[in-house]
Amino acid sequence: MEEPVVNTRTARLSSYIVAFLITAFIFATALYASNYFNNKRVVDVQATQDKISIDILSLETQFDLLAEHSCKDISENSVLSTEIQPLAQRLSYLESQSQTNQDELNGLKRYYTLLQIKDLLLMQKVADKCHLKPVFILYFYSNAGDCKNCEQQGYVLTGLSEKYPNLRIYSFDYNLGLSALRTLIDINKVRNEMPALIINDQVYYGLQTIDDIETVLPELATLKVSTSTAATSTKKK
Repeated sequence: MEEPVVNTRTARLSSYIVAFLITAFIFATALYASNYFNNKRVVDVQATQDKISIDILSLETQFDLLAEHSCKDISENSVLSTEIQPLAQRLSYLESQSQTNQDELNGLKRYYTLLQIKDLLLMQKVADKCHLKPVFILYFYSNAGDCKNCEQQGYVLTGLSEKYPNLRIYSFDYNLGLSALRTLIDINKVRNEMPALIINDQVYYGLQTIDDIETVLPELATLKVSTSTAATSTKKK
């Protein structure tokens, strides 16, 4: 009479073991997949960091070359400036990746910030020497969680740069520990009220729309409008 009980217990034990093995297999597979994709993301981030490091060295070299050129070789839209925007996009990508080493990222941002300040100084010198009138905006933002409109302001400036490809937009993390940036902030008397835009030596605080910026920066009318924007406007008419 006891044999059926033993068989039942054995069957239950077998089912438990099978269930355990299946669960363990699923867990191991999920863990492997998670580690694989995490490692892949780390490799992608490291590759991006290496690319940015090379870009920074290249841009620094271009800056030195441009500084030695004559007026006939330099326009309002220098080679350096056209290369800075893709670098900004790659840094934005790194900021969005949780696997990015923050110390390395801050180091890259410091280099990038110095490049922007270098380009700004270069074009100011070129403007005086060669009688050019570059149109640019200085944008100060914060990633410290204390700027609810900074993300939206970034979208606005991206849209503005797409509309006016030759517009120079310099973006600075207000809280980045960099003495040169702090000097730039102090010279322009920028308060810790983000977002902040410097347009024609005037500081504007709070979210500024494309219409707002076009109103206070009439010089934009001198810049070439992108062909895609012109085509869109034609269709709307």
